[in-house]
Amino acid sequence: MTDAFAPTHLDIINDTANHRGHAGDDGSGESHFNIGIESAAFAGASRLQRQRMVNAALGDIPGQRVHALAIKARAPGES
Repeated sequence: MTDAFAPTHLDIINDTANHRGHAGDDGSGESHFNIGIESAAFAGASRLQRQRMVNAALGDIPGQRVHALAIKARAPGES
């Protein structure tokens, strides 16, 4: 993530514990994550384009090793 976006802010939160027993919980303790990222790379990009950019940077992680991923991507100065 840091190589792809040079973020000014990055939070990666493992939310798996809140989903124990739910679909996609494989027992690994690493199946549900929230990402908050701020980067100039997102300036002018739509919400969907930002989601796609983050997913591309993560490669095979979403859908293969991670069941659920919530992404909040913003450019500097956005809330």
